[in-house]
Amino acid sequence: MKNILLNILVMLIVASSYAQLIKGKIVDENSNEGIENATIKVVETNMYTVSNLEGEFTIDAAEGDLVEISHISYKTITVALKDQQTIKLQLAPIDLNEIIVSANPLEDISQSTVINDVTKRISQPRSVGDLFKDIKGFGIAKKGAYASEPVFRTFKYEQLNIQFDGGMKILNACPNRMDPITTHIIPEEVEKIEIVKGPFTVRFGQNFGGIINLVLKTPSKDKLGLQGSVEGGYETNGNNFVTGASLVYVAKKFDVNINGSYRDFGDYKDGDGVEVPSSFKTSDYSIKLGYNPSDKQRLQLSWRQSFGRDIDHAGLPMDSPYDDSYLLGLDYKLNEVSDKIESISAKVFHSYVDHLMTNEGRPNFMMVDAQSPVEVWVYGGKAELVYKPSGNSRIYTGIDANLIRREGNRTRIVKMMNGMPLPQPMTFVDKIWQDAALNDIGLFIEGKFKIADFTTLTTGVRSDFISTSLDDPAQDFEDLYGGTIDDENEVNISANASVKYQNNGFQAQLAFGRGMRTASMVERYINHFNVGVDPYEYVGNPNLKPEINNQIELSFSKKIGIVNVSASVFYSFLRDYITAFVNEDIPRKFMPTTPPVYAKQFINIDKASQVGFEFSFDVQATEQIRFTSDVSYTRAENIDFDEPLAQITPFTAILGVEFKQDKYWVALSSRLVAEQTRVSESFMEQETPGFATVDLRVGYDPFKNLSVGAAVLNIFDTTYYEHLNFSYANSNTLMGKIYEPGRNFTTYIKYSF
Repeated sequence: MKNILLNILVMLIVASSYAQLIKGKIVDENSNEGIENATIKVVETNMYTVSNLEGEFTIDAAEGDLVEISHISYKTITVALKDQQTIKLQLAPIDLNEIIVSANPLEDISQSTVINDVTKRISQPRSVGDLFKDIKGFGIAKKGAYASEPVFRTFKYEQLNIQFDGGMKILNACPNRMDPITTHIIPEEVEKIEIVKGPFTVRFGQNFGGIINLVLKTPSKDKLGLQGSVEGGYETNGNNFVTGASLVYVAKKFDVNINGSYRDFGDYKDGDGVEVPSSFKTSDYSIKLGYNPSDKQRLQLSWRQSFGRDIDHAGLPMDSPYDDSYLLGLDYKLNEVSDKIESISAKVFHSYVDHLMTNEGRPNFMMVDAQSPVEVWVYGGKAELVYKPSGNSRIYTGIDANLIRREGNRTRIVKMMNGMPLPQPMTFVDKIWQDAALNDIGLFIEGKFKIADFTTLTTGVRSDFISTSLDDPAQDFEDLYGGTIDDENEVNISANASVKYQNNGFQAQLAFGRGMRTASMVERYINHFNVGVDPYEYVGNPNLKPEINNQIELSFSKKIGIVNVSASVFYSFLRDYITAFVNEDIPRKFMPTTPPVYAKQFINIDKASQVGFEFSFDVQATEQIRFTSDVSYTRAENIDFDEPLAQITPFTAILGVEFKQDKYWVALSSRLVAEQTRVSESFMEQETPGFATVDLRVGYDPFKNLSVGAAVLNIFDTTYYEHLNFSYANSNTLMGKIYEPGRNFTTYIKYSF
C-alpha cells in the first residue's frame, strides 16, 4: 500500500512539474506598455490563451514549453516559457496585401493559406493557374497551355472571386477567357495563395463560391538597405526558359520594390510524342513604392504591366498576337487609431487589358480573315474600418466597388464562299461585347466575437447594388428581347455565420453562408459566340436573375503527436443557377447550315446542388522525413435537368514524401485522378479516363544565398488529359482534347543578395 501511495505521489510531483499555471506579461518593446489580446499558444498542444487589458496572461503549460506569441499589430515570435516572464513584441510592418490574418483565436479554418515556394517547386508553371493543381479541392480549367484558371469544387469563372494583393483585379477581355487574371501575373511573383472556401465572409467583394487572393511578394521590412535576387529556369519539354530579377531598397520611412520577368515557352509533347501547340512569350514588370509616415501608417503605390506575344491557343481556332495589360493601385492603412478603432484602410485601383484574337495561320484563314480586338477597363476600390469593442471582438465595416466596362467587335473578311473564291471579299462586323458595363457597389459589416473560452462566433451581412447596361446593342439581340434592352438594377443580399471551437490541439468549425452572384457580361450579353465547352453558339440573357449559393460546411483539424489530421464536409443548395439550354427558336447565326443549327441561350434553373469532402493526413515521421496526403471529391447535380453539372473535377488524391536536411532536400509526389463518368449530356461532355503521375524534385543550397534544384516531372511519361481540359469541338486540335506534357526534365537556380 505504501509503495502504491509513493508511486502516486511521485507521479503527481512529475505531472505537476510538466503541467502548471504559468503567468506572464506581453508588452510593447518600445513603450513597455501591456499589449491586450495577444495570443499565447503552446506549440506542442495548441493550448492557447489571450492577454488581458494590461497584457497579463495565465496558461496551463510547463516551464520550457515553446509558445507562439501573435498579435495582429506585432511580429509573431516563439519563445520558451518561464513563470512570471515579461515578453516584448515588436510592431509588425503594416500589410496591405493579405486578407487572412493569423491571430488566434479569431481565425477561421474555413480559410487556408498555401505558400508558393519557387525554389522547391523547381518546375516552371505556364501560368498562375497551374499553381492550383496540387491544392486539394481544386481543378484547372484549361483552354490552352497559356490560358488556365482554377476551378474550386463546383465553382469556376465569376463564381469565384479571384483577386490579388487584397482586392485588386485584372479581368478578361476575351469572351473565351483566353486572358484571365491568372495570365497577367507571373507565377514566380506569387508568394502565397489565400483561400476562403465558400460564402463565409462578406468583406472582400461579391462572394458566391469562394475567394482566392494571390499575395504578391513584398520586401522584408526587417532588413534595411539594398536586397534582391536573380533567378532562372529551363525545361526540356518545350525548350522553356524563365528568367526573373527583383531589386528592393528598404529604408526606415520608405521602400522600393522592382520586379521583372521574361518567359519563353515552346510547343510541348505529350506522353505519346504528339506536339501540342502551346508556345508564347511574356514580359512583365512591376514597381511598388511604399512610404511609412509613422510606425502605424502605410502608403503604397503599385504599378505593373504585362506583355504577352505570339500566344498559341490549343483550345480555340484563333490565336493571340498580343495580350497586354496594366494596373495602377494606391493603398493606405492606419493602425491603432484609438482605443476602440483598430485600423482604417483604403484601396483604389484601375486596370486595363488589350487583347487580340486572330485566325491568321489557321486552316480556315484561306476562307475568312477574322480579327477580334477586345478591351476591358476596371475601376475599383475599398474602404474599411475595424472597430474593437473589446479585446475579444472585432467589427469590420466598409464599402467596396468594381466598375467594369468591355468593348470590342469581330471583323470577318470572307474570301471564299461554298468553296469558291469571291471576286470581291465581303466584310462583316460582329458585335462581341456590345459596349457593355457592369457596376457593383457593396456595403458590408462583419463581426468576430469570442463568446466563450474556446469558442468564437463570426457573422456578417452584405448588400451589393448592381447596375448593368448596353451602349451599342446588335439589332438581332434587341429584336430577340422585344426591341429594347433596358438598363438593369438589382440589390443582392449575402450573409454568413460560423462557430469555431478550439481547445488542446483540436479545432472544429460549423459555417453557414448565403452568397449571391449577379450574372456575368457573357451570360447577359454575348451574342452568337462559341463560349462554351460544346460547338453551340451562345446567346446572352439580360433578364437573368442572380444565382444563390446556400452553403453549409463542417471542418475540423487535430494534431496528435506527429500526426496532423484535417477534414471538411460541405453541401450547397443552389437556387436560380445559371446554365444554358438549346433554344430551337434561335437558329444558328454564323454558318447556319453547319450542325448544331440552333443556338444555346443562358437561363436560370430553379435547383442545383453540390456535396463533397476534403481530407488531409500528414505525418512528421522524423525531423527530416514528412509524409503528406490530400484527398478531395465533389458531386454536383443539375436537379432541374436530372443530370450532373458540367465541368466537375473527379476524385483526386495527392500523395507525397519529403526528406529534408540543412543543405538539401528530396521530394517525391504523386497525383492520382479517378475517371470521371458523371458527365453532362446537355453540354456534350465526354467521360474521361483516370490517370496517375509521379514527380521527383531535389534541391541543394550550397551556401546561404544560393539555391539550385532539378526535377523529373511525369517520370513514367504518362499520356493523359484532365477532365477540365478541352478544345472546342469546331477546332481540329487533338480531336477536342488538350493533352498534358509528357516526361519533362527541369532545372532552377536562384541567387539572393
